[in-house]
Amino acid sequence: MPANQGERARRRLSTEERRAQLLSVGAKLFSESPYDDVWIEQVAEIAGVSRGLLYHYFPTKRDFFAAVVDRESERMLRMTAAVPGVPVREQLAAGLDTYLGYVQAHAHGFRAFHRADAAGDQAVRRVYQRALAAQEQQILAALAADPEFGPVYESAPHVRLAVRGWLAFTTAVCLEWLRDGELTREQVRDLCARALLGVIT
Repeated sequence: MPANQGERARRRLSTEERRAQLLSVGAKLFSESPYDDVWIEQVAEIAGVSRGLLYHYFPTKRDFFAAVVDRESERMLRMTAAVPGVPVREQLAAGLDTYLGYVQAHAHGFRAFHRADAAGDQAVRRVYQRALAAQEQQILAALAADPEFGPVYESAPHVRLAVRGWLAFTTAVCLEWLRDGELTREQVRDLCARALLGVIT
């Protein structure tokens, strides 16, 4: 394709399409390399845009990273969404398998995200709070709809706190797993599944 035709094709992207393109490039780069090794110039070059245009969408590298994580968190929620009518026990292992596979494939981004949250980075903290609330609500909705756990959910106000504690536990387990790799993915999955079933029963 001649260069001028390529330029016209790039200009035809809408604002949302361009933003999605940049976030897709960012997700790939942050999954493959540590945060400090990813440069805005790389993102712009791969996407075929100027660095100035990228900064127009995302004022700082941290804002860009937070937007990437926000988009990927929404994607993970869709991937692990509960299937209506299927018992929680049957879905738990499959959902955790999907989650752990994603964590493993995006290890650099997962570590960077939680490191920035622990450091109090405000852009990341906002994403973290939204993602945590969405994960929590998704689990609670699945429990409430399950005949086995619904009565427990309705009669125990502390279940929400227990689920939030379990999410923190799962994050800590994943970070340790990525650090030392002593357990297999199946072992981590079973550990996390037993922990959730333990706190809600």
